Amino acid sequence: MTRKPVIGLALGSGSARGWAHIAVIRELESLGVAPDIICGTSIGAVVGAAFAAGELDRFEQWVSRLKLGSVLGFLDIGLNGGLLKGERLIEFFRKEFVDRPIEALERHYGAVATDLLTGSEVWLKAGSTTDALRASAAIPGLFSPVIRDGKLLADGGMVNPVPVSLARAMGADLVIAVDLNADLLASHRRSLGGAGTASGGSAWLESSEGGMRMPSMIDVVTASLHVMQARITRSRMAGEPPDLLITPRLAQMGMLDFHRAEPAFSAGRDAVREALPQLRALGACA
Repeated sequence: MTRKPVIGLALGSGSARGWAHIAVIRELESLGVAPDIICGTSIGAVVGAAFAAGELDRFEQWVSRLKLGSVLGFLDIGLNGGLLKGERLIEFFRKEFVDRPIEALERHYGAVATDLLTGSEVWLKAGSTTDALRASAAIPGLFSPVIRDGKLLADGGMVNPVPVSLARAMGADLVIAVDLNADLLASHRRSLGGAGTASGGSAWLESSEGGMRMPSMIDVVTASLHVMQARITRSRMAGEPPDLLITPRLAQMGMLDFHRAEPAFSAGRDAVREALPQLRALGACA
């Protein structure tokens, strides 16, 4: 009898664009695709943890209700390590959602972080789930890093934006990857090219003399991360290709648009539907 392949789902980094992961998971479930292994980087680690813990229903409801005021309420200004400490948001997660050891989750789970002291990639596969996702999602310059086991951990997107390699290392025979960075450079050009965004991000605006005004600090950080993650993703994918790559179109989503879940959900659903022929060819769904 042929053994059923172990399916791994690698959820990539992308800040607020990561809400698309929720819709991707929902669409895969509707097609009968049940991942055995969940790996995530940054926001992918957050959504992946909710899924692996069996909390995705409640998590999706919470995300759908988020308003701009709620998002701003989670932002705690820090003086060391980053613009935002991130503790309010993580404490909310700890109380409301995932507060179990990774070993006790319903599905095999792993998160990727970056050790800022050595530049090495760190795989978090045991211990506190909340601490792991907090470290994986510590965006440089925005959220302060996390000290864990003698390491200074920050956003895994700096080294492995879409953790295909971790999914394979954890035993996946077939890896479905979700890349939120596919059209990041288009977003970067729009943000800094003078066309303001609906999400409230300030753009490089033309002055009355026809020149350009300097963007805000958060725009500079965002654009820098866009370029870095797009390039790293392209490089890692070339060396570690997944069996199937799902690429939601999310250029319209700003980095901190956590209150705009529906555009991300829509993009996630559409991306899975576009990938349906490849899913069937792999034998991953009916």
